Amino acid sequence: MKNYALIIISSIILFCSCNDNSKKENKSYTLYVGTFTNNESEGIYSYTFNTNTGTLSNKKLAAKLTDPSFLIISPNKKYLYSVNKIEKSKNSNGAVVAFKIEENNALKQINNTPTANAYGCHVGISKDGKYLASSSYGGGSISVFNINENGALLPNPQFINHKILDTLKIAKAHASKFTKDGLFTADLGLDAIKRYQLKDNKFIPAEQASINLPDGAGPRHFTFNKNKNILYVINELNATITVFKKDTKGNYVELEVKNTLAPDYKGQKSCADIHLSNDGKFLYGSNRGENTIVIFKVDADTGKLTLVGRESVHGDWPRNFALDPTNKFLLVANQKSDNITVFKRDSEKGTLTFLQEVKTPTPVCLEFLDL
Repeated sequence: MKNYALIIISSIILFCSCNDNSKKENKSYTLYVGTFTNNESEGIYSYTFNTNTGTLSNKKLAAKLTDPSFLIISPNKKYLYSVNKIEKSKNSNGAVVAFKIEENNALKQINNTPTANAYGCHVGISKDGKYLASSSYGGGSISVFNINENGALLPNPQFINHKILDTLKIAKAHASKFTKDGLFTADLGLDAIKRYQLKDNKFIPAEQASINLPDGAGPRHFTFNKNKNILYVINELNATITVFKKDTKGNYVELEVKNTLAPDYKGQKSCADIHLSNDGKFLYGSNRGENTIVIFKVDADTGKLTLVGRESVHGDWPRNFALDPTNKFLLVANQKSDNITVFKRDSEKGTLTFLQEVKTPTPVCLEFLDL
C-alpha cells in the first residue's frame, strides 16, 4: 500500500514538473517597438512573442507618438519611457514620455516632459529607477531627469553640455547608461565615452572623465559584462568594436580592437547596436550597409573576442536588435526595409538561423517586457 501511494505521489510531482516546464517553454512576452513616424508608422507598437515557436503576433498600436525612436522599461517593469519629437518649446524640440504599463501590457501616458536641449535619440535608466538620461545627438548634450515614485518624470532636468568639452570636434551624444560607478555616455562626435559620478543629486565629471577612442571612430552604443570590469564599445564610423578593461584604479583601458565587417566588403559602413548574451559567452553587433549581425565568442577569463562569423539580417539598415528574455532568439529592427526579422540562436555556438520576418513601418528599437 505504501509503495502504491509513493507511486501516485511521484506521478503527481512528475506531472506538475512537466506541466511547469511546458508553460515555461510556451511562455509569451510582450515586445514594444519604437519607430520613426515619417513613413506609415503612428508611434509605439506592441507584439506578442512566442518563445516556443519564435513567432510575433497580435500587433497593436500601443501609443500614438511622434518619432519614439528609443524605448526603455523601468527595472521594476511598471513603466516604459520613450523619446518624443515635439514642436519647439522654449529651448527644446524634444521630450521624454513616461507611460504606465497596464493590464494586457497597454500603455497609459503619465506625463510628457521636455528635455533640457534638443530631441533625444536614446534613454537610459538607473538600476534603482530614480534617474533617467536622455542623450541628444543633434544637441550634443544629456538631460538627466529625476523620476517620481509613481513613474512620472520631474521637470527641469539637469543639463550636461558636451559642446563645451571640445572646441575642435562637434559633440554628438548618442547613448547613456548607468552603473554603480555613475553615468556613462557615448559621444560619437567627440570620439569618447564620458563618465559622470553622482554627488548631491547631480552628475559631475568622474575621476576618469573621458574614455578616449581614436579620431573618427564614432562610438555609438556600448555594453558591459556582468561584473562591469569589461566594456565593449561599437564604433559607427570606422566599423570596429573596442574592448576596454577596468584597472585597479577603476579606469577603463583599451584591451583590443576588432573589425566588424568582412575583409572584402567595400560598401557603406555604419555600425549601430551591440549586445552580450545573458551568459556572457557571445557578443553581437549590427552592421548597417553590410546589413549583417557580427558574432564574437567572448573569452571567459580575459574578455577578449574571437570572430565566429556574420549573419545577414534579411533586411536593410539594422539599427537596433534584441535578444529575447530566454536568449534562444535574436530579433532585428531593419529601418529601411520596414521589417523585424527573427533568428534562432545556438547557445553553444552563438550562431544565428533565420526563421521569419514581420512587416513593421520604420522599426528602430526593440524592447522586451520580461515579467
